Amino acid sequence: MGSVFPYKTLDGRRYLVRYKKPDGTHAAKRGFRTKREAEEYLASVSVSIGKSQYVDPMDARITIGELGTTWLQNQAAVLKPSSMHPLESAWRVHVAPKWERVEIGMVRHSDVRAWVTAMTATHGASTVIRSYGILSAILDVALRDRRIADNPARGIKLPRKTPKRRVYLSHTQVDLLAGQSMYPELVYFLAYTGLRWGEVTGLRVRDVETDRRRVQVHENAVMVNGAIHTGTPKSHVTRSVPYPDFLDPAVRSAMLGKDSNELLFGDGQEHLRLPNSQKGWFAGAVRRARKIDPTFNHVSPHDLRHTAASLAISAGANVKAVQRMLGHASASMTLDTYADLFDDDLDFVAGALSRAREGRVIVVPERRHELE
Repeated sequence: MGSVFPYKTLDGRRYLVRYKKPDGTHAAKRGFRTKREAEEYLASVSVSIGKSQYVDPMDARITIGELGTTWLQNQAAVLKPSSMHPLESAWRVHVAPKWERVEIGMVRHSDVRAWVTAMTATHGASTVIRSYGILSAILDVALRDRRIADNPARGIKLPRKTPKRRVYLSHTQVDLLAGQSMYPELVYFLAYTGLRWGEVTGLRVRDVETDRRRVQVHENAVMVNGAIHTGTPKSHVTRSVPYPDFLDPAVRSAMLGKDSNELLFGDGQEHLRLPNSQKGWFAGAVRRARKIDPTFNHVSPHDLRHTAASLAISAGANVKAVQRMLGHASASMTLDTYADLFDDDLDFVAGALSRAREGRVIVVPERRHELE
């Protein structure tokens, strides 16, 4: 399958290995200092060819940039614009400047580890994890194509994300916030249905069932780079979400004068845009609410989704009902996300067991006579 040949150089004798590749063409590798090193290399090549695990060194000369461009195109074909945008940004800002011109065969585990360490010192965990994930995924493609023998990016420890502190408003605080808002009906709807901003602003008149007081969530409107993109909900699954009866007048008012295809909230034609986090109407309502109630915490529109979960759980809703309302993929996801809200259930279980024991009917067993 191959042969070893000596040749002379200015630095002394060296050895050349020639062998036939699986496609029938020939390949060679030179520069071995001893015949034994050359024979060991030839043996490893022969074994890899025999096991159909051969990696052609020429295939490993493709750059990260060449493979990365194709990888991004493939992601764009299956991801929503809102998911694709952070990937493109991380590639452009963090991955490409370091790795774009590097051949995949030249990527070393230690180099990737040093890059991750440097990023961790200046960027948040989310940025580091996303950037590392792109590089690692590109090298996974190269591995599957048998351009490299293994993925040198695997096995690197990454920083942990610090969970954001969640804010849960009470019924009174929701009233206060709504009273200070430009769109009070929107605040109430977010706080009592748990819909995401894009899901609420994507609702159309035809999605409302007033007789059942439900909305059918079919569409999600997300702003990416200043433009609204519409698509399916985050989980790609439509769902039916109820709204409380006290919201019925506001919902019916929002429907007045609109045909079935028009948007429920706003003028019916343009999607309401997510307000600016510092200068928008929502932030202004929060500031005014805090002047009235100094204990009022800073909240974002998404915190009203957390508030809906909190209010539903405190009202006695079970995990499965909350999962369906929020559109989570599973009840376990709801439990993992809102585990802190179910802590009180443990106290309830302990109390219920005590009450059950105190109220039980005590049956005294007959005394067993000793045998004489």
